[in-house]
This record gives sequence, structure tokens and C-alpha cells, in this order.
Amino acid sequence: MQSLSIATTGMAAQQLNVEVISNNIANMNTTGYKRQRAEFQDLLYQDQRRVGTNSSDAGTIVPSGIQLGVGVKTAATYRINEQGALTLTENNLDVAIRGAGYFQVELPNGETAYTRAGSFQTSQDGTIVTPDGYTVLPGITLPAATLNVTINESGQVFALIDGQVQEQNVGQIQLATFQNAAGLENVGNNLLLESEASGAATTGVPGANGFGKIQQGFVEASNVDPVQEITNLITAQRAYELNSKVIETSDQLMSTVNNIR
Repeated sequence: MQSLSIATTGMAAQQLNVEVISNNIANMNTTGYKRQRAEFQDLLYQDQRRVGTNSSDAGTIVPSGIQLGVGVKTAATYRINEQGALTLTENNLDVAIRGAGYFQVELPNGETAYTRAGSFQTSQDGTIVTPDGYTVLPGITLPAATLNVTINESGQVFALIDGQVQEQNVGQIQLATFQNAAGLENVGNNLLLESEASGAATTGVPGANGFGKIQQGFVEASNVDPVQEITNLITAQRAYELNSKVIETSDQLMSTVNNIR
């Protein structure tokens, strides 16, 4: 009786579905987090009567046949890159992206990572860095005695230095886009890495064609919808219960057969 193993694959799939949903809910307040969705595919089918075979010597064809599926498998956990709400912080080094693109971050090993989380700070030498101290590329250093920082929609960074009247242009933030942003690899700490699936990064100035604009004094909130996630959680729970009911029913059928024997 294959219903036992089929229902087992269903329970395993819904367990993973719940884990994906729980991670979304856990990151409701994570800056720049993009919610994920589990994608499923049916497994191979067993042909008990193959579609399209001859059913007689006269050449008549079987119109539908008999195919029995053997369960379900997880195909992917798809990241949904829709825009999150912009939250006002009034911090001069907090920046959000309105539209497409990622900030570029230099990791300690020299590799470039990408993030939507624009909660930036300054290091001991005035370089703009992430909360983990990683340099925000292309590497912008604020002069000593900087009183105020202004970042416009195009990503230009201006510093007002003590004793000066005019602001000084100290750098240009660049964004990166990808042909398949969903193919970026999650590595934690709000960071993503380029992969074969994502394609190579295309860099450009914020506000240019295909790139979003910078909003200073804001951060991008998670795009998780709590109501939708709770609804998905209930649906997954019911699907898990139905699969467990299939196992229970299959066990009862097997018990009945054993009693007949």
C-alpha cells in the first residue's frame, strides 16, 4: 500500500512549509528582509496503463491511461523581492532603496556581498560601514570634524565640515542589480551573495535607468505580511493533518485486511 509513503512525503513537505513560514514570521522586524515561499512539485508517476498505447488490434488508442503518483517534493524556497515599507528613522546614515537594487558590501575575505538593509554607521576612521563593520562599497570616508551628512536620491554623499560653509562631496553610493535577484544566495546577517543562478551584478548610480533611488533617514522594513503568514500557517497545518489522516486510514485498511486473513 503506497498511500503510507505518499502521505509521508506530504507531511514532510508541509513540515518544511511551516519552517519557511516560521522564518518569515521570525524576521518580521528584520530590516530589508524579503519573505520566502516554499514551492512544491509532484514526484514521478507509475504507469499501470500507459497513455497512448494501443487498446486493440484495430489500432484504437488509450485516451487517458492509469497513472498513480508517488507523492510530493520541495522544489525551491523562492524569495519574493517586492518593496518593503520605508520606515522613518531620521538617522543621517540610514538609507533605503526605493525600487530595484542592492547596496554593495565588502566582506573580510574580500568578497562582495549585497544587502537591502541600509542601517549604516561609521568606523573609527570615518568609513561608512554596516553594523558588523563591513565597508559599504565603493568605500566612503567622512572627513574629521564632520557635523552633518546629506545623501541625495542619486547616492551622492555630502559632508558639512566644521568651519566650512559649503558641503563637500565625499563619495558616491552605487547600487547593484541582477537578472535573477531570486537566485542570490542567503548567507545571513542581511547579506546575499552572487551565484550562477543570479547572474553577474550590474552596477550603476541610484536613479539611473533600472536602478532605484536612495531615501535618506529611512530604512526598508521587512515585506512580511503577518496576516498572510498566519493564513499560510493555518493552511499548512490543515494539509499536515490531512496527510496524517491518510496514514491513519491506510493503517486501518491494512488492519482490516489482516483480520480477514
